[in-house]
Amino acid sequence: MGAQFGQGFANQIRRKLPCPGDKWHLDEVCLMIRGQKHWLWWAVDQDGVVLDVLVQSRRDKRAAQRLLRKGLKRQTRVPRVMITDKLASYNAAQADVMPLVEHRRHKGMGRSVGCFRRRSCHPVTATP
Repeated sequence: MGAQFGQGFANQIRRKLPCPGDKWHLDEVCLMIRGQKHWLWWAVDQDGVVLDVLVQSRRDKRAAQRLLRKGLKRQTRVPRVMITDKLASYNAAQADVMPLVEHRRHKGMGRSVGCFRRRSCHPVTATP
């Protein structure tokens, strides 16, 4: 009985979520967790809706691929445009995972997802 109630409740929440846009903004920020450097990767759409968040200990092509694959699996549709900063890992991952998606790279990309940063107050806080 409890499992049926939980599933129905989850389905109701999903129905009320806004439909994500077709323009993805991807960014990453450094975190210190128990004295070790980690990277918080996230994807938001053009309206600031958080599509996915991922914490990785590396900042390379494999980590970027994982973010893209996870985002595609969750959203079930490919974005029209992907906007990132100048990190080369995004370019390499995009060529493998979503080769037909338009990829725009901007030096000051972090400002475009500022709405997420302001709203979240950094969603991952680590305590020792």
